[in-house]
Amino acid sequence: MLDLNGIYEQILFQTLGPLAEFKSATLIAAGNHNQGIRLACSEGTFFLKLNFDHEKDILAREAQGLDLLRKSTFLKVPEVYGYGRVDDYNYLLTEFLAGGKKQPNYWENLGIGLAHLHLTQRETFGLESDNFIASLYQKNPDTDDWLDFFIEQRLEPLLGKAYFDRLIPLNFLKKFQEIYPKLEGIFPKEKPSLVHGDLWSGNVIPTDSGEPSLIDPAIYFGHREMDLAFSRLFGGFDRQFYDSYESALPLEPEFESRIGVYNLYPLLVHLNLFGEAYLPGIQKIINRFQ
Repeated sequence: MLDLNGIYEQILFQTLGPLAEFKSATLIAAGNHNQGIRLACSEGTFFLKLNFDHEKDILAREAQGLDLLRKSTFLKVPEVYGYGRVDDYNYLLTEFLAGGKKQPNYWENLGIGLAHLHLTQRETFGLESDNFIASLYQKNPDTDDWLDFFIEQRLEPLLGKAYFDRLIPLNFLKKFQEIYPKLEGIFPKEKPSLVHGDLWSGNVIPTDSGEPSLIDPAIYFGHREMDLAFSRLFGGFDRQFYDSYESALPLEPEFESRIGVYNLYPLLVHLNLFGEAYLPGIQKIINRFQ
């Protein structure tokens, strides 16, 4: 295996060419699956994401998601300079966003920008290709009905994985599945919108000028309320964000009553990634339907 400096040099060669001379690398984020590195070279400073224990195309799919986001909203989305594989490492090299103090209109612009993103629509739910949310595979076949897509491509795969990995017992799996018929008719009928797919505070960061930017997408064409619900899961965003979104693209009545149902998906994601601490939150939502 190459030493890390050798890996950085190869990545720079593959993405920026032979004139890019490596200078330094600083670890700025380390999770269960990825490393985030501030990579300095003769061509400037970049953000490097390294991943060495997952599917070979996981960061390629993220790059595609970033590119589609950038085409679909005025919000800042980092430029992609390259992606690929060196030795045992998957890599994604993007623009480095230094971060700064939030401008006074930060949350307002985020709300309007997300509404702008959701106005990118098509006729079917899904995406041209499958992708990932964190390290979990996310299937995106073309589907006409949102409820069918939500159950078959979002809830069922992760529910089955949780059972297979012994995170839930069989009786809970069956109890979960019993709510499916009760979901009929609760979702507003809307055209499929392009959604970020993993919209929580850690994936929205200020640029050096203090404007909001979107990172780490898990995009697909889904129900736009998924993003709004996900944003509420871990404390929520500033009230101004929700007010500005509502003024730009109003939600259908009784959205509050649907938040928990939408968030069954990200809660299942966290259950599968991080363990049983997320099970009580799922149980609480399921119990509403008993």
